Amino acid sequence: MRIPLIFFAASLSVLAQTNPHRTDWSHAARWGVFTHYLADKGTSVEDWNRRVDGFDVELMARQLERVGARYYFITLGQNSGHYIAPNAAYDRHTGIRPSKCARRDLVADLHKALSARGIRLLVYLPSGAPDEDEPAMKALGWRKSGFDYGFTEGGAGLRLVEFQRKWESVIREWSMRWSSRISGWWFDGCYWPNAMYRHADPPNFASLAAAARAGNPQTIVAFNQGVIVPILSITPEEDYTAGEINDPVPVRSNGRWRDGAQFHMLSYLGKAWAQGPPRFTDEQAVQFTKQIVDKGGVVSWDVPVRWNGEIPGEFLKQLLAIRRVSDVK
Repeated sequence: MRIPLIFFAASLSVLAQTNPHRTDWSHAARWGVFTHYLADKGTSVEDWNRRVDGFDVELMARQLERVGARYYFITLGQNSGHYIAPNAAYDRHTGIRPSKCARRDLVADLHKALSARGIRLLVYLPSGAPDEDEPAMKALGWRKSGFDYGFTEGGAGLRLVEFQRKWESVIREWSMRWSSRISGWWFDGCYWPNAMYRHADPPNFASLAAAARAGNPQTIVAFNQGVIVPILSITPEEDYTAGEINDPVPVRSNGRWRDGAQFHMLSYLGKAWAQGPPRFTDEQAVQFTKQIVDKGGVVSWDVPVRWNGEIPGEFLKQLLAIRRVSDVK
């Protein structure tokens, strides 16, 4: 029997809204906090370990509890090649000694402090190798940002199969290590989705998502292609939209779902990512949040964080104002 396309699309929409979905908890949370915790270029292994060891997970948990955030994102690492938790697969593939992965498993320690307060933990990871670590890039089979080499979408060689398989093994090890202790992944830098991920055979979006869910089938994933307005979903393999936005003023949500994924916006309260002072008034921050969550969307706000996990007071004040969005529905 041939089902009319309009009826079929409407039926999918109804199913998405009535069946249990991995993102149901985030929809109920409405908004959360995101922080960049990254090493500077040239940071030594010992300096990095001292910084990670000095992160006060109880302090962070108390701050998030105070402002009413029900989930928290932290960066695993980025271009420097330093990461906040051990990973034997990464060390094996890169051969870097001493390891630039922290000795402390900051993710596991954060989960312990956050879960005691009913706060979920999610992690950020680039979809590519660290662009400031030449030995790691070479060992992993990664080519530096396509923009640096003038690549275009669909350019030759951008699929990087060897790299993707190694990177998925790194992700899979972390996922198995943490299991249900993490509730989601946000993958940055998926700038060439057609060339790298939209393939019937792995590695592809499906295999990358599977690696992230290896330890927890309920883990939610999103893939970021960059700043795109309006916010959209770039693959059926993601559970929520990455939603990276610089200017939240024009962003509108017409409902919970966007292309079958939970509508989600990620932006920053400071002058730039992880940098202050606040660029909005408290009322503006509240209004930007409210205009999305009242329609069923979810908002994540990036704020600066000091090495010990302390959120500066002016941002705590603003997050306390945003708390009103959750307290009064």
